[in-house]
Amino acid sequence: MSTDRYQSPLSERYASKEMQYIFSPDMKFRTWRKLWIALAETEKELGLNITEEQIAELKAHAEDINYEVAKEREKLVRHDVMSHVYAYGVQCPKAKGIIHLGATSCYVGDNTDIIVMTEALRLVRKKLVNVIAELAKFADEYKAQPTLAFTHFQPAQPTTVGKRATLWMQEFLMDLEDLEHVLKTMKLLGSKGTTGTQASFQELFDGDQETIDKIDPMIAKKMGFQECYPVSGQTYSRKVDTRVLNILAGIAASAHKFSNDIRLLQHLKEVEEPFEKTQIGSSAMAYKRNPMRSERIASLARYVMADALNPAITSASQWFERTLDDSANKRLSIPEGFLAVDGILDLCLNVVDGLVVYPKVIEKRLMAELPFMATENIMMDAVKAGGDRQELHERIRELSMEAGRNVKALGLENNLLELIAADPAFNLTLEELQKTMEPSRYIGRAPLQVESFLKYVVAPVLETNKELLGVKAEIHV
Repeated sequence: MSTDRYQSPLSERYASKEMQYIFSPDMKFRTWRKLWIALAETEKELGLNITEEQIAELKAHAEDINYEVAKEREKLVRHDVMSHVYAYGVQCPKAKGIIHLGATSCYVGDNTDIIVMTEALRLVRKKLVNVIAELAKFADEYKAQPTLAFTHFQPAQPTTVGKRATLWMQEFLMDLEDLEHVLKTMKLLGSKGTTGTQASFQELFDGDQETIDKIDPMIAKKMGFQECYPVSGQTYSRKVDTRVLNILAGIAASAHKFSNDIRLLQHLKEVEEPFEKTQIGSSAMAYKRNPMRSERIASLARYVMADALNPAITSASQWFERTLDDSANKRLSIPEGFLAVDGILDLCLNVVDGLVVYPKVIEKRLMAELPFMATENIMMDAVKAGGDRQELHERIRELSMEAGRNVKALGLENNLLELIAADPAFNLTLEELQKTMEPSRYIGRAPLQVESFLKYVVAPVLETNKELLGVKAEIHV
C-alpha cells in the first residue's frame, strides 16, 4: 500500500469490498466491453455485415482488460473511450473495425453509469432490508419495556423501548419504498448518437425506421433492462442522478436520526452501542465508552446529505444536448455517495445487532419522573374519592412545582407523592399513591402498536425481500 499520497477514507475505512467493486475500474471497463458486444450483436442481428467470428473474438476478451495499452493510448489521444476502443481492438484484430460502430462515447459511459448505479442501489436495498430486520427483532424484544419518553428532550409521558425503535424503522421503511420505486424506473440510455437523434444509425441502416426502432430495446434486453429512456440528448438526463442521490440522502437522514438517539441514550446510560473487549474509548480517560460508531454514522450521513446537492446542481446547469462539466463531478459525487451510504448501513447493522439495554437504569430514571406523569391519574382518583376537580388541579400544580424545586434546586429525591399524601384535599394515603406508580399503566397502547406494526407493516416487507436477509456488517476500523 502506497503511503506517500492521498487515499480515500471511504475505501480504506468505511465502504465494503462489495460496494467498492461496483465502482471499480474492472466493473466499469468490463461493462464497457459487454455494451460493445451487445451493440455488435444487435447490429449483426439487424442485418449489418458483422460476423460470428468477430463477436466470438470480442467475447473472448470481455474480461481481460489490457489497462496498460489503454493508459498509453490515452496519453496520446486524451480520450478515455477511444483509448479503450483501441486497446480492445489490439486484443481483437478481426473485430476492431466494428467496435463502437455508430456509437458515441456516452453509449458506453452513460449506460455503464446507469448499470453501476442500479447494481449499487440493489446492494443498498439488501443492507437496508437487513437493518430493518434487525430493528424488528430489537423492537419485538423490548416492545413492553417501559421507558421515559422525551419531547424537546424534556421528560414526557412514558413509551417503550420497542415503540421507540419502530420510529427509526418506519423512516427506513419509507426510504426502502423510495428506493424500490427508483430501482423499478431505472432505464438505459441506449444508443442514440451524438445529440440523441440516432443519425448515425439512420446512415448505417439506410433510413430503415422500423429496424432502427429495434436497436434500443434489443440492447436493453441484452443488458438486463426492460427499456431505454425514450428521448435524450447525448446523455441520459442528469435528473436521474439527482433522483438516485436523493434516495441516498434520505437513508442518510434516517440513519442520522437513529444515531443521534443512540448517542443521547448512551449519555443517559440507558442503551449502549457495541463495545469490544479490547476497544479503547479515550486516549486520556480509560473509563470512557464513547459512541464512536453512532458518531461515525452521523458524520458520514451529513456528508451524503450535502453530497446530494452535486447532481441537483449538475442537472440544473446542463446546456442543451450536453456539456462536459458534469463528468468530473459525477466521478466524485455518485461513487462517494454510494460508498458512504454503504458504510453507514454497515455501521447501522453493527450497532443494532449489538445494542445493549440497561433496564435498571431505565426504570430508575422513569420512576424518578413518573410521579409528575401520574398527576392526572392521581387527580382523577381523588375526584372519585369526593374531591373538587378544580381545587385539586390547582393544588397538584403547586405541589408539583414544590417537588420540582426540591429536585432541581436542592438536589433531593422527588417527594411529590409524599406532598400529595400530606395534603388533606386529596384524601389519599402514601401507600395508595405508590400503588399507582406501575409504569405499565402509563405506556398506553405502545406494546400493541409494536406488535401491529411488526405484523402488518414490517413482516410483509421482510417476506417479500427474504432472499436478501442474512447480511453481516463489514466494519474496517
